Amino acid sequence: MDYKKHLVEMAKKAYADKMFAATSGNLSIYDRESGRMYITPGSYPYEIMTPEDAMVIDLDGNILEGVHKPSSEWRMHAAVYRSNDTVNALVHTHSPYATAFAINNMSIPVVLYEIAFFLGGDIPCAEGALPGTDAVGENCVKVLKDRYGCLMGNHGALAVGDTLDRAYTRAVYIEDAAKAYSIALSHGPVKVIDRADVQRMLGK
Repeated sequence: MDYKKHLVEMAKKAYADKMFAATSGNLSIYDRESGRMYITPGSYPYEIMTPEDAMVIDLDGNILEGVHKPSSEWRMHAAVYRSNDTVNALVHTHSPYATAFAINNMSIPVVLYEIAFFLGGDIPCAEGALPGTDAVGENCVKVLKDRYGCLMGNHGALAVGDTLDRAYTRAVYIEDAAKAYSIALSHGPVKVIDRADVQRMLGK
């Protein structure tokens, strides 16, 4: 696979889908065999981004290929890859409904069956930390156990997967769930799906 091409194609799709604005958000693919992380460049417009703009680094942040700086959140990506050897792709978004709950520092309970199927359970909110610091990744790792996505306090959302396509699908489901939950809260009391039903759906 041409990792750079796929990374930039998905980044442009996320931007077109309004999963983030301006130069915010970041995506990466980790090739475990070579130890190379393909990640979007920091503060670079998605409209003009090409595969040649993709950055290639190792998990210590050493630049292996590319003419830009890697995303300032590369430490978060590296922390997740180190913590879970089944994760090979990350999508960090600032999608509006999910980010609103992150600002509230509120987790999203299992109010839709899709949340359980695609994200492994509720969508927890990790403790906030200064962007670009090690703490961002450390806090995400804590809540991603048995989950495929989380919110990031006062920041945005993060979805993970074995492939970039799967991680992006999960990012979309996080935003969809956040939007539906937000609307439902404005209507009145919300019914959370019973934990036992969730466990049965997940075969646990």
